Amino acid sequence: MLQEGLGVDQDDTEAARWYLKAAEQGIPLAQYHLGMMYRKGEGVAQDDAEAARWLLKAAEQGIATAQFNLGVM
Repeated sequence: MLQEGLGVDQDDTEAARWYLKAAEQGIPLAQYHLGMMYRKGEGVAQDDAEAARWLLKAAEQGIATAQFNLGVM
């Protein structure tokens, strides 16, 4: 909701903070979204290594879009 501004003001920084909390608990979609935020530099400093780290975690759990984006990187 924060990333897209659905019902609240759009806030990538706050979205990244919540994605990180979920990603650290092993939630694959949170890992994917956090990886993409690092890849694009949305809400966090752009960091390809950190993007790849999170995308790999999501990809290993079967998230096809993470697998694709990791391959693109």
